[in-house]
Amino acid sequence: MNLALYGYGPANNRSWLLVDCGVSFPGPELPGVDLVLPDIRFITEHLPNLKGIVITHAHEDHFGALLDLWPMLRTEVWVTPFTAGLIEAKRESEVDAPEIPLRVFRAGDRFEIGPFGIEAIAVSHSIPEPVSLAITTPLGRVIHTGDWKIDPAPVLGPSTDEARFRALGDEGVLALICDSTNALREGDSPSEQDVGKGIREVIEQAPGRVAITTFSSNVGRIRAIAEAARDVGRSVLVLGRSLQRVIDVAAELGYLDGLPPFLTEDQYEQIPREHVVVLCTGSQGEARAALAKLARQELRNVQLAPGDTVVFSSRVIPGNEKAIIGIKNLLIEQGVKVIEDSDALIHVSGHPRRNELRKMYEWVRPEILVPVHGEAAHLVAHGSLGAMCGIPQVAQVRDGEMLRLAPGPAEILERVHFGRIFKDGKVIGNDVEVGVRDRRKLSYAGHVAVNVVLDNHYNLAGDPDLVAIGVAEKDPQGRLMEQVMLDAAIGAIESIPRKGRRNLDLVAEAVRRAVRASANEAWGKKPIVTVFVTQ
Repeated sequence: MNLALYGYGPANNRSWLLVDCGVSFPGPELPGVDLVLPDIRFITEHLPNLKGIVITHAHEDHFGALLDLWPMLRTEVWVTPFTAGLIEAKRESEVDAPEIPLRVFRAGDRFEIGPFGIEAIAVSHSIPEPVSLAITTPLGRVIHTGDWKIDPAPVLGPSTDEARFRALGDEGVLALICDSTNALREGDSPSEQDVGKGIREVIEQAPGRVAITTFSSNVGRIRAIAEAARDVGRSVLVLGRSLQRVIDVAAELGYLDGLPPFLTEDQYEQIPREHVVVLCTGSQGEARAALAKLARQELRNVQLAPGDTVVFSSRVIPGNEKAIIGIKNLLIEQGVKVIEDSDALIHVSGHPRRNELRKMYEWVRPEILVPVHGEAAHLVAHGSLGAMCGIPQVAQVRDGEMLRLAPGPAEILERVHFGRIFKDGKVIGNDVEVGVRDRRKLSYAGHVAVNVVLDNHYNLAGDPDLVAIGVAEKDPQGRLMEQVMLDAAIGAIESIPRKGRRNLDLVAEAVRRAVRASANEAWGKKPIVTVFVTQ
């Protein structure tokens, strides 16, 4: 997730600018959760002073939380045309999504938001219309790079605007807030055009169908794949809603002009295998994505066969390794050849390596470097590189830390509230509010419900009803676990003097403890236990 706040003014009346508003995606430790969102409690406590939001580009980790969090913020949002198109497409596909007031800008534009002067600077990245922001205040200018790289031959859009960065450096830059994703990698990033050539070679050499999966938002890669397919006499079929949504927006803005039309699923079976390229979602092993369905042979009109090729034109996002390997194994078992980026130049990162970072330092010559966008190893490596290159101050910050850039030396002033909240169906909240904390416990040890009925004399009116879900059927001695827990429940009730049973809450708690303890003794785990007692 990416969400940065820039403040200007005295502590009791500080104006705020919010840059980017991204999401993350849940792993198995968050069962049932749809999205992970940044906790914006701090800025909601200062809403009168929030002057606006600027989105640097349309990757989910930079704009994906906007529809869900904007109702708590309700301020103007500044976006590029491509980002505006994707926001609108997402809004139309989601029930009750808010209509956000969007102000559209382009690289090179200058505008003001409260006390902040904003200039959008063109950069290269793996999506159309990414920008860095030069943010100017009376105390100095900050450059927020967003995601960027130096690509001398991008497939779409302009190259990173070296001339403008140099000019800003000549005017004076207080701080560079800079992408650290590839700060551990030496050298320069390959060009996106080189990737296009690599993909064309793979398609040209493949004897059967070729399926290619990539990040849905990478319009340059989509165009490169379509051009490569066209040049070798193949047609392209698109599978996956997120890909189709991006393609629709990109086509409206002219980014796919000159390409032949894509196939429909009905046309797929009518075209010889060697004349088809399938462009599909699912590069991260997502179970419901098109590639996973292809691997499981669940699509009615589209199948792969022995001798076909699947190309992963993407990187593995940490945490997705197991799911991706599972998809690859399914494909290989079917006789499909799998090609990844270690086999050919079919993917390149959209982030700067160390040589590119050095060039940015040379252009901008900041007084302060603030490494952002990366894990601790990347941030520390980036900071060390900046110090070795002669940047006077390197300020290491972590989530929730408020860094003063001016006046005076860079300094952490305080820690403010930060964290993660979750979108779970239609509900947004913390792990307790959306129920995920108990859901984790349920996934580990199951649930037992016990219904106890006492008669007028506070004796058992019959054996309690007990239902166990997700609990072992038998213990190591072969005893039925439900019977073990039921005996424990009855024993707990009978151990309470009849007078004490008048306190139904006491009875319920005694049964709960006894059932959990008996399960733990017999099975080695403590299920969640819910007890109902009526009289």
